[in-house]
Amino acid sequence: MQMTLSDRARPAPPILFQDRSEAGRLLAQKLVRHASENPLVLALPRGGLPVGVEIARALDAPLDLLLARKIGTSWQPELAIGAVIGGTHPRTVINRDIASITGVTDADLARIAKIQFEELERRRHLWLGRRHSLSPAGRSVILVDDGIATGATMRVALEALRAENPLRLILASPVAPEETARMLRPLCDEAVFLQTPHNFSAVGAFYRDFRQLRDGEVRSLLNSVRKH
Repeated sequence: MQMTLSDRARPAPPILFQDRSEAGRLLAQKLVRHASENPLVLALPRGGLPVGVEIARALDAPLDLLLARKIGTSWQPELAIGAVIGGTHPRTVINRDIASITGVTDADLARIAKIQFEELERRRHLWLGRRHSLSPAGRSVILVDDGIATGATMRVALEALRAENPLRLILASPVAPEETARMLRPLCDEAVFLQTPHNFSAVGAFYRDFRQLRDGEVRSLLNSVRKH
């Protein structure tokens, strides 16, 4: 059967991952070349953790969490005005265009950011307890999530990590919209995506199983990978 021009121009169908673990194993295949670089895998919880576990196992690398929270609006929480990240270098990034459109004031943003920082601290104690965070300084850092939508949280995470002087900063995600991927690439030394669709609805649309991890599962997964 002869292929027509319209057939060749038609975009490939999206990859549908069985779950986050499968997505992590597929990503790991593209990252194994970094195994000799003393890598550190950092996962954005909760969804990035099962992906990060598979990458850490494949590279025999330590795994840790990078705690970040999106700043949304009360009427549309999924609309990202910005994001905050805790740790050694706490940071807030605001999308001024979206903040202006939504009419959110600087006072509102400061109040919301304070609440999000408090939630980060609560989760740190819940998931990590007395476990010490691993330093990215001088290491090849692979920052992982289960998917990226607007890129607000990932942007602040990359900027905060860059301030910690990693040897190399690598972004890895199973899926991100084409435009978001283009925006994030200059913020890291390398970006690895399994797919960057032009038409993007939500991260969960690319998974058969996209259930939320329970707190006990987060702790168990962290303990299943070497820490140093």
